[in-house]
Amino acid sequence: MTMTLNAQRSQYNNDAILSASPVRLLTMLYDRLLLDLHRAEIAHTGQNWPVASSNLLHAQAIISELTVSLKVELWDGGQGLLSLYNYTTSLLVMANVKRDAASIRESIELLEPLARAWHEAAGQLSVPDHGASTGESRELGVA
Repeated sequence: MTMTLNAQRSQYNNDAILSASPVRLLTMLYDRLLLDLHRAEIAHTGQNWPVASSNLLHAQAIISELTVSLKVELWDGGQGLLSLYNYTTSLLVMANVKRDAASIRESIELLEPLARAWHEAAGQLSVPDHGASTGESRELGVA
């Protein structure tokens, strides 16, 4: 029964991702990125290095996805955001290699305000979540 519930939850999550608009996907990525960083921070505090590393690697993968989807030429802040992603990636590598809690904390402090800003921007768009147009993604500078 637990397996069925887990399978149903997984299918629901997959369906939510596949049907989400580009704006919703962006906010979902930021939410998961911050979740990974908070989990890594907790694992680091408890010296649970495998869990910390796993969460840091997943956070790096998310930042990589955000980086490749960023269209720097579409808005003035694009190059600055790209620089922030690159810097945060280097912090996460350092956090993982050197077990540096300060790098995890700095990453969280840099990314939390950005996540809030993306959520606010997404909330101001009048485009419905399902069936979004490509114009919506251009407004936020993502593919």
